[in-house]
Amino acid sequence: MRIGVPEALLFQRYEAYIRTFFDNLGVETIYSGPSNREILELGIKNSVDETCLPMKIFQGHVNKLLKECDKIAVPRLMKCEYGDSICPKFAGLPELIGKGSMKDRFIFTEPMYLSAGSRLKKALIKQGSRIDIPKARMEQAFRAAEGVTFCSKQDYIPKGAEGSGTIALLGHPYNVSDRFANMDVVNKLKRLGVSVLTGDRLIREEENSSLSGLMKAPYWMFYRENLTTASALLKNGIADGIVYVSSFCCGTDSVIIEMIRNRIGDFPMLVVKLDEHTAEAGIDTRLEAFAELLERQKRRRI
Repeated sequence: MRIGVPEALLFQRYEAYIRTFFDNLGVETIYSGPSNREILELGIKNSVDETCLPMKIFQGHVNKLLKECDKIAVPRLMKCEYGDSICPKFAGLPELIGKGSMKDRFIFTEPMYLSAGSRLKKALIKQGSRIDIPKARMEQAFRAAEGVTFCSKQDYIPKGAEGSGTIALLGHPYNVSDRFANMDVVNKLKRLGVSVLTGDRLIREEENSSLSGLMKAPYWMFYRENLTTASALLKNGIADGIVYVSSFCCGTDSVIIEMIRNRIGDFPMLVVKLDEHTAEAGIDTRLEAFAELLERQKRRRI
């Protein structure tokens, strides 16, 4: 049996965990590879128009793997590692992506709570029994993956970094990490002579201190991570501006972006909206204009 794993959505965030789990599962695993135009076209063809770009790309990865694999891993993610909630589409991912008999080929569709180890283990073992993988082997794979952190604990903000000509790249991790979806925005900025800060997130303790002043803690995980990172950037003064990469029609981003703007005031921020119709020339022009704005501000400070 060959199991396909789409390299989209939160794959990059949890890549070490996912690869360790499947490496110890004892079955042939095929990864879909980086996103590209062919995968996007497959996704567009098999998605409804209102679907956001990351979901269309994920759909394309799934359809590509359907041609090569017996089963496809399409997880139903309910809560992330700290118990935070994410976009509700993750909870209904198998239904959103699957059509007709396609859903019969999806696996790991049991509700998964990454913050509850015993509950996650039970869901994985239950799924394994449905595809004839022995319980002992599932437990072995789970134990191996337990030794890997879900994602890096590194600081988003390097200690002692200088703030000259530096941009922080924010957004949902699948928009920031997918070079095809964001049209390689990191290298575009670097070619403009701008340093780019990227990373996973602030250490949890620093996140909590950055949430002061809010009526209650943010509900969405990516809301928390991006708002607290923007707050820390402003407080520490190590970046000259923010580029926020967002998907057109993203409901959670419509809240996150406005909250960040309210928090940072007149601190320079550029929002780059992405969908399958976004023209690369337009992105280039906006990034060039933003880099020039930051350069003018830098000269004024001198």
